[in-house]
Amino acid sequence: MTLEILTADALSPLRHGFFTRRGGASSGVFSGLNCGNGSSDQKDMVAINRARVAEAMQIAPDALIAVHQVHSSDVISVTAPIQQPPRADALVTGTPGLALSVLTADCQPVLFADSRAGVIGAAHAGWRGALDGVLEATLDAMEELGASRQDIAAVIGPSISQRAYEVGPEFMEEFMDDDPANARFFANGTGDRLHFDLPGFGLYRLRQAGVGQAEWTRHCTYSDRDRFFSYRRSVHEKEADYGRLISVICL
Repeated sequence: MTLEILTADALSPLRHGFFTRRGGASSGVFSGLNCGNGSSDQKDMVAINRARVAEAMQIAPDALIAVHQVHSSDVISVTAPIQQPPRADALVTGTPGLALSVLTADCQPVLFADSRAGVIGAAHAGWRGALDGVLEATLDAMEELGASRQDIAAVIGPSISQRAYEVGPEFMEEFMDDDPANARFFANGTGDRLHFDLPGFGLYRLRQAGVGQAEWTRHCTYSDRDRFFSYRRSVHEKEADYGRLISVICL
């Protein structure tokens, strides 16, 4: 099956893509394009999937740069392929020929580009990373490489939508402690349950940070089994593990 790659006009003309699960070599609960080395999928299947992604992006496999994601606000600046992925949740580069990638399965994959300055970024932004400032830290790191914040476009890829993201009151309290205005990202659910708007929160943080353009592709990972992996869906269905989607931007 052919790979399915979602793109955004805001990131053109740079090569980029939010890959769906379609077109991969994995099977079972990982069926499709599982690119997560941290999953319990067969390592050779993950390697085949990642090689297909590199080919689609027209780069060598070792130019597909990744980090060991830990739900932090840490960003690394890269100038060459990395042998051992460092612990961080975002990457930036101004070096042509490199592709930055992040893995997600409900969290926000965010791709950044200042095509005028020739600087790109990629961030894994779950609720913790977004609350702790990983998006703003990525913008800061891009500026250090010569990007201008007002020229940066940031696109949030497939993420869990508000209707599928049920949380408890203690979750909302953490956001309210940070800023009472964050109440706008919560809707009432059943009983004391609430629904959190993760991509809405991500867009707010990006726009407050002064990014030139920010948008969400409006794809929900939880609701579309055929196209996306979802950690939360796998938990609800009591599956042993889950696949990871990959999002990539090249310079």
